[in-house]
Amino acid sequence: MSYLDHFLFGYYPYICLTIFLLGSLMRFDRDQYTWKSDSSQLLRVGQLRWGSNLFHVGVLFLFFGHTFGMLMPHFLYENFISAGNKQVVAMVSGGVFGVLGFLGVSILLHRRLSDERIRINSKTSDIVLLVLLWLQLALGLATIPLSAQHLDGSMMMKLAEWAQRIVTFRTGAPELLAEAGFIFKMHMFLGMSIFLIFPFTRLVHVWSGFGAAAYLVRPYQLVRSRRIGLTEQQPMSRTNTTLR
Repeated sequence: MSYLDHFLFGYYPYICLTIFLLGSLMRFDRDQYTWKSDSSQLLRVGQLRWGSNLFHVGVLFLFFGHTFGMLMPHFLYENFISAGNKQVVAMVSGGVFGVLGFLGVSILLHRRLSDERIRINSKTSDIVLLVLLWLQLALGLATIPLSAQHLDGSMMMKLAEWAQRIVTFRTGAPELLAEAGFIFKMHMFLGMSIFLIFPFTRLVHVWSGFGAAAYLVRPYQLVRSRRIGLTEQQPMSRTNTTLR
């Protein structure tokens, strides 16, 4: 493999993840007022609901699907499903939700570029981000016909092993991609690059979405009346009739 391959798939992932984590932390610490999704709904409601819903449904499924599919060791599922069958499931589900996400981001991009008011009020990063997401989803869909050429799951296993070696800081990750096609490599490179620019775009609001999930497991807030506590111990005065 060339030096470029070693850099892009051996060192570049760590550069992207470092900037992704530290950049997000610094932006939250220094620019909390910019920590938002900057919705353009007030400028024009049309197309926003369809585009946003399709995009979010598709991308969220793809994100979690890629995360668990790539990082889950083979021995955890090999007794339940073969690598080939897993790849077929990934191709079908990824294709369906990939099309949904692609349609959604296409609507959002068309809306932002075709409406003069929205275009004028858009940041450069907003348009660049939508273009990158459009390209990334298009490349992801383009990998499906290539994956159909090796339904034994061999390439999927190599891609998963690459991701697992990266996150566990093991050597030999770039060599696993020696037989990967150009479309696969472009899809992976662009995906890492989106993590690289993540802290500098509106994507930071994704952190807030994950943070909101903490409310599902947070203990119930216990609110007690001061009146109840005082009546059990001593007579309550008129000045202590308020609630906490």
